[in-house]
Amino acid sequence: MADPAIVVTDLVKHFGDVPAVDGVSFDVESGTVLGLLGPNGAGKTTIVRVLTTIIRPDAGRATVLGIDVARDPQAVRTVIGLAGQYAAVDENLTGRENLKLIGRLTHLKNKLIDQRSDELLERFDLVHAQNRPVRTYSGGMRRRLDLAGSLVNHPPVLFLDEPTTGLDPRSRIELWNVIGELVNDGTTVLLTTQYLEEADRLADQIVVINGGKVVEEGTAAELKARLGQTIIEVDANDPALAERVQAALSPLGTATIHDNGERVALQVDNGPKAMIAVVRALDAGGIEPAGLEIREPTLDDVFLALTGQPATPEARESSGDDR
Repeated sequence: MADPAIVVTDLVKHFGDVPAVDGVSFDVESGTVLGLLGPNGAGKTTIVRVLTTIIRPDAGRATVLGIDVARDPQAVRTVIGLAGQYAAVDENLTGRENLKLIGRLTHLKNKLIDQRSDELLERFDLVHAQNRPVRTYSGGMRRRLDLAGSLVNHPPVLFLDEPTTGLDPRSRIELWNVIGELVNDGTTVLLTTQYLEEADRLADQIVVINGGKVVEEGTAAELKARLGQTIIEVDANDPALAERVQAALSPLGTATIHDNGERVALQVDNGPKAMIAVVRALDAGGIEPAGLEIREPTLDDVFLALTGQPATPEARESSGDDR
């Protein structure tokens, strides 16, 4: 078996007295996608910044393709690509000019720059807009150009820090398809995201970060199985009623209010029997819910159980650093 493309061992990074990353360890196998999940402030972006040599770690060790990110950052930069939360493109240049500029900055030969620009404009469906200023591009087009820019030097390792932030569902799916194609071609991807459907679809392995520490890791299926509980959801359609539902159901399991305070999720060990107990508890409390649903755990449920809060992709880090 090939050595892991990324190895992180006991990584530590502080900002003042705040431990943004506190002893994190994980590996990413070559040609796979690792999904790095966690709430705002968990440390995801700080880890990406360390691995991409933007900032130095305070302790621990991290390597990319066997290259130490602290000892030889320049060598690391030659084998990686990075697409961050916000499209890093020059709005006054055309799409093609952006790609050619990146090619020159990464010291590619002119002939290869033109070749890669042609390939990437075609691959990301931007040929029709290649000679237009980027300021005329839609959000989805800018994202695709940003990802194309991260691939100009054909990096074997790609870091994607919440790459689909702000995209509409169609553009998000298009970008997922592109990422899938890259991995099929052998690229290793580290992906941070708060869209759990994204992690469920793309990630071969998932690492959940909370408070700067790894709290769980495994495949999406493994994480769901470890939760080991059935979810009964009660639709209250009213925050005050939801609080009454939570109080009535708490003796039966872990009851959590979500969906703007209008829905209660109850984690139970035995779904069918628990459903009967739920109906009885609601009836005893004089509560008539708008709806009841029983289902198996999702990655959202795992995230909530591990971090104590729901995934909120709308809540962006104001500074761009999720420390």
